[in-house]
Amino acid sequence: MKTVKITIMKNNLFKVAFLATAAVFISCEDDDPQAVNEEEVITTVEYKLVNSADPNDEVTFTSTDNDGEGPNAPVLNVSGPLTAGATYTGTVEFLNELETPVEDITEEVLEEADEHEVFYVVNTADVSIAKTDTDDDGNPLGLDTTVTVGTAGAGTLTVVLRHEPNKPNDGSLTDAGGETDVEVTFSVTVQ
Repeated sequence: MKTVKITIMKNNLFKVAFLATAAVFISCEDDDPQAVNEEEVITTVEYKLVNSADPNDEVTFTSTDNDGEGPNAPVLNVSGPLTAGATYTGTVEFLNELETPVEDITEEVLEEADEHEVFYVVNTADVSIAKTDTDDDGNPLGLDTTVTVGTAGAGTLTVVLRHEPNKPNDGSLTDAGGETDVEVTFSVTVQ
C-alpha cells in the first residue's frame, strides 16, 4: 500500500511541477516592445517655387516652428507674390532643426514613399498644383510639383504631410486618411 501511495504522490508531484513550468512559459510573453515608427518632429517646412520661364522669379513659402510641438505658433514667411499666367516647378522640404546637425526629414519621406504623401490644398480659384513624383507603386508622392497660376487674386495654400495614407486615393485629405505629420497654411497672392 505504501508503494502505491508513493507512486501516486510522485506522479502528482510530477504533474504539478510540469503544470507550474508550463504556466511560467505561457505567462512569460515577449516583453520586448514592438518597434514603433515614431512621428517625426518637423520644425521647418519650405516650399520653393521657381518660374519655369524666368528662373529669377522664385517664391518660397517657409514655416519655422522653433519649439517643435511646443506652445509657440510657427513663424510663416512668403517671399513674394506668384506671377499671373506663370508655371512654376516646386519642391518641398521638411526639416527638424532641433537636431544637430539638422535632420532632413525629406530623406525619410522619400525612403518611405509608400508610407507618405504630401497634399496641397489651394483656396484660390486660379492656382492649381500637380504632383510630379511617385512612390515605387506609381502613386503620387508630392515632394515635387508643377504649379500653374492663372489670373491675379489672393487666397491660401495649405501644405500637409500625411503618414500612412490610403494609396491610391482621390487626391483629397478626406479620402487619404492616415495621420498628419505636419500641416501649415500660407497666404498666397497672385499679381
